[in-house]
Amino acid sequence: MTLLSTTKKLLGPCALALAMGSISLPVQALMHNITAVFRPDPMNPMVNKFINTTPQSGICPGHIPARCEALNIFSIRDHAFRVNSVEPIEANHEDPRKGAYFKVPSSWRDLQVTHVGTGQVETVQMRIAGIGTRWDVPRPPGVSGWTNASAAWNYYWYNGAPPCQGINYLAASVSYALFFWIVPEGAGACTVTPGTTFPWMIYSHLEYAYELKTPNPLGMSSGEYRGSLTYSIGPGGDFDLGDVMVASTDNAITLNFSLSVEHALKVDLPPGGNRIELLPEGGWQAWLNRGRQPSKLFRDQTFVISSSGRFKMQLECSLAIGNTCGLRNDAGDEVPLQVGVTLPFGLRDQYGQAVDKLPLRLDGSGSELFQPGHYVNNRPASLHFAVERDDVKEMLKHPGSTYNGVVTVIWDSEV
Repeated sequence: MTLLSTTKKLLGPCALALAMGSISLPVQALMHNITAVFRPDPMNPMVNKFINTTPQSGICPGHIPARCEALNIFSIRDHAFRVNSVEPIEANHEDPRKGAYFKVPSSWRDLQVTHVGTGQVETVQMRIAGIGTRWDVPRPPGVSGWTNASAAWNYYWYNGAPPCQGINYLAASVSYALFFWIVPEGAGACTVTPGTTFPWMIYSHLEYAYELKTPNPLGMSSGEYRGSLTYSIGPGGDFDLGDVMVASTDNAITLNFSLSVEHALKVDLPPGGNRIELLPEGGWQAWLNRGRQPSKLFRDQTFVISSSGRFKMQLECSLAIGNTCGLRNDAGDEVPLQVGVTLPFGLRDQYGQAVDKLPLRLDGSGSELFQPGHYVNNRPASLHFAVERDDVKEMLKHPGSTYNGVVTVIWDSEV
């Protein structure tokens, strides 16, 4: 009988980190951190996306959480931001930039995030999807000064100034109001014109909602990716508040991104699965009874794998013969051992093909990259061990001897 001893080495998930290149920042800039994480969910293996873990403030958590979730937007309110008018807001002005004017970067913008350890670069897309603030005006005329011939004072603040869209929200007193509008993708400026002149106006905080498109985490390495995106504030800038309202504190918003990828890679052999006995089809007794030479000696060893990220497989051998492992008897006679792998549905090779009895080689050729189409959780797979016909003939020249060898199969997430 022939025995083959095998051992298994499993490398744990690799840590993923992105480092974004340094960016020259304006002297005065609001700084906000955007964080997201990917962890495979065994209960939802087909859902493979980042979860935004950025603490929210303002409109989404406080007033319209369901609406924000449906729109896939997130809000941040910054009370350090302040804008003052530099001249009166004239009644019924014809230049929209002379009043309440809001134009934000509502189109998608790319930014690069970089893995802290490997330098791998991925692309995140972001757009500003909503805008709001608290405005204060003198009384008289107070909030009623926004009334004009076409609408009551609160009409546009509540319903949205086209192309912006209201969310049925407005909190107001006699001299101030808090509002928030949804900004469609690629929208232009949204403006409101008063019917009465305001000597001055103040914006006492900045609130915006953002929408993200994150890369496919299944193609990313484990660890942290970092990157930054800076939006300018001011006339003609990304956040353009017109020509009358000028920021007194900040002229830029810098968003620092941190995307964390926490892949799963786990392989389990059944008890005793690390000791492999190679047998002919039907066992040795069938060969002895029939006197027919076996066409090969083989064993298929099942294992269970969980994977949400890329990995490769490698061999290490106590005896190497060519590009594979070998077996040796006590007399020093050697034969090559063929090793292969079959992986479950959802795991494919670097060419997108199913993995069915793929040979494993010492040089790693052919098994350099396996990648999931979705999170594969505790699915059965097989390792295949075989001595082929011509090599079996050589073994049968030495009856009574036992051939042994050690094969180490490595699942490596460092790809």
